[in-house]
Amino acid sequence: MKRAIGLLVTLFLWASLAQANTSSFVVEDIRLEGLQRVSPGIVFRNFPITAGDQVDSLVLADASRKLFESGYFDDIELLRDDSVLILQLQERPSVSLIRLDGNKVLESDALLDGLKQTGLQEGDVFKRSTLEQIKQDIVRVYSSQGRYGANVETDVETLPGNRVALNINIKEGQVATIQHINIVGNSVYTDEELTDLFSLKLPNFWSFFKKDDRYARQKLSADIERLRSYYLDSGYVNFSIDSTQVSITPDKKHVYITVNVTEGEKYTVRDVDIAGEMVVPEVELKKVIRVEKGQTFSRRLITESQEALSNKIGDVGYMFANVSPAPELHDDNTVTVKFFLDPGKRTYVRRIAIRGNTRTADDVIRQHLKQMEAAVASNELIEQSKLRLEKTGYFKAVSVETIPVPGSTDLVDVQYSVEEQQSGSFSASLGFSQTSGIILGFQLQQDNFLGTGKKVGIGISNSDTLTEYSYSFVDPYYTVDGVSRGFNLYYRERDFDEDNTSAFSTDEIGGGVNFGYPIDDYQRLNFGLNVEQVTINTNSSETPDEINQYLLDEGNDYFNMNFTGSWSSNHLNRGYFPTKGYSQSASLEVSIPGSDLSYYKALYNAKWYRPLTEDRNWVLSMKGRLGYGGELGDNEYPFYKHFYAGGLKTVRGYEQNTLGPRDTNDDPFGGDVLITGGVELIFPMPFVKDKSSWRTLFFVDAGNVFDTSCSSVALSGNCEDGVKLDELRYSAGIGLSWLTPIGPLSVALATQLNDKAGDDTEVFQFALGQTF
Repeated sequence: MKRAIGLLVTLFLWASLAQANTSSFVVEDIRLEGLQRVSPGIVFRNFPITAGDQVDSLVLADASRKLFESGYFDDIELLRDDSVLILQLQERPSVSLIRLDGNKVLESDALLDGLKQTGLQEGDVFKRSTLEQIKQDIVRVYSSQGRYGANVETDVETLPGNRVALNINIKEGQVATIQHINIVGNSVYTDEELTDLFSLKLPNFWSFFKKDDRYARQKLSADIERLRSYYLDSGYVNFSIDSTQVSITPDKKHVYITVNVTEGEKYTVRDVDIAGEMVVPEVELKKVIRVEKGQTFSRRLITESQEALSNKIGDVGYMFANVSPAPELHDDNTVTVKFFLDPGKRTYVRRIAIRGNTRTADDVIRQHLKQMEAAVASNELIEQSKLRLEKTGYFKAVSVETIPVPGSTDLVDVQYSVEEQQSGSFSASLGFSQTSGIILGFQLQQDNFLGTGKKVGIGISNSDTLTEYSYSFVDPYYTVDGVSRGFNLYYRERDFDEDNTSAFSTDEIGGGVNFGYPIDDYQRLNFGLNVEQVTINTNSSETPDEINQYLLDEGNDYFNMNFTGSWSSNHLNRGYFPTKGYSQSASLEVSIPGSDLSYYKALYNAKWYRPLTEDRNWVLSMKGRLGYGGELGDNEYPFYKHFYAGGLKTVRGYEQNTLGPRDTNDDPFGGDVLITGGVELIFPMPFVKDKSSWRTLFFVDAGNVFDTSCSSVALSGNCEDGVKLDELRYSAGIGLSWLTPIGPLSVALATQLNDKAGDDTEVFQFALGQTF
């Protein structure tokens, strides 16, 4: 076919030359006729004759052939007017419109992008050869997904103005299902053990949902690599995959897979050695090597050791170090593993760039960086800086890239790319809460106020339980070395009766100042001094005997000065929705001599997260909280400082603050001992692509409040002295948190596992402003 086309073109060109006159002449000028869209410049770039050239029939034939090969013309005719060469050109039509029909699995935008890379897009010159290639490419894409019955038909529709519309009709077909996976040559492991490694499966009960019985070339390639890694990590150094056959039934609906393997012998590690230039003491290097003498040979451990050695050398500035493992096989089925080190030149950071921050100022981000410009580059410091940025809670995602400086062998640029998220809440609202009723107020709580990194809180609120005017401010970098300073002022009227507790209310006015001191990258100490004036208000007809007795003994107006101290250790990988690490904190509040009341109140919190999968979408977490309060001197422990439990923050499924001892009116009274905890299984949010703003989990909670001094006041039998672990309440359920534009929203559905008569329970609970 190609030969016939070539012969026709040749005859056509010769016929054109005959009209142009075959005698030799000098071209004084070239005139173009018939151009519409193609620019003259394109013609002259592809037509190798210019004014002043002497031409004959052979030269003209060669020039015409080259112009025709450019692909812009359907017909070229050469004419001569004395010494003027005339090119009469018939342009190929342009593609005015591309219509796709029938595609559902592949989106139209993705297909059009693929066509563009192949060489076909709207506005291009139409070439049938390109169209045929595109048909084959589309079929090939569907075949790679296991849709071997896919068919593509094209139709060229002629439009006015030498234009065409391309109609591409696609029949995607069905994905071929896997009917058999056969592994040949294995003796160490059974077929079942090896096929369990595959993501591709035979049809099963879950295949309708997981679609794991549908063949895809990419999945098979990943499964083959997983099979190879399994053997190489189990000591079979000479393991090889000899061939892989994929057979398709004639109806193109079923696939049979056969994998031929050679297992070889199992090897163990005879010795481990390091050679090369030791820029880090050999003793320190050997500590990070995971391969040990006597172990079964494992390619995974060698790779991890190689990365660990590179990072260790990179920590002292050798960013481009080359670590090459060299296993040496011996006849007794042992391997000597030697790591060759070439540290190269020590590397320095030329520039640190920040990308993606639209609200947070550059200098705020740089305050958290451990790696400095013009300093020796350190893998450890670069990674620590990334973790510190993630812990701030300002950013949804943080990534870091180390970029070599062109033309230099010892300089790098470090680029941190951040994606900002809501790090607080701002609202002027009319709302409703389960525990507080109708809420009117204005609230501003920003952990990154105007991008300055400072924490500011302003509150004006009015509800059934609380009327509050407050202001707080914290500068986390009051000094350049990380000492923080903050202060707060507040006025509160709290009605505890409306908050599921005893019938009394308080008027509080006060303020304080606090300082924080970093111990290291993870630990911090905080100290503060607070002054407050508290007035207790009661309703004699509803106030329980316990409170009336306390007021008779201590009065109802108190001026208190409190010293607060706390220690925190935060090893979590994120500020919001952590997936790895742990944190713990302990705090103590003590009244200072000269106060009207003498007491202390201690609290300990701990959280722990462990990812169950490599992508950290499935995570196991545990949390616990312990609290204890007591009197100092002759004063009784103030009842309004009691601990309470129940609700989203402690034991879900029980109403807010309702667990524990009750007063003589059978209202929750709280206690001086708090024990709560829980276990959570975090799982990915279904049907949501961007899961960074969502957290879904199953939970089991436990906890209660106890009192060690119930006998100090005549009670109605609703309180027993001491901690009774058999009185712990349990619940289980499912929870969801969402980082909304105005702050985090959390909801929970819970069932009580051991509630007792008199417990106040709730199945559905929600709160705006807190996460799980």
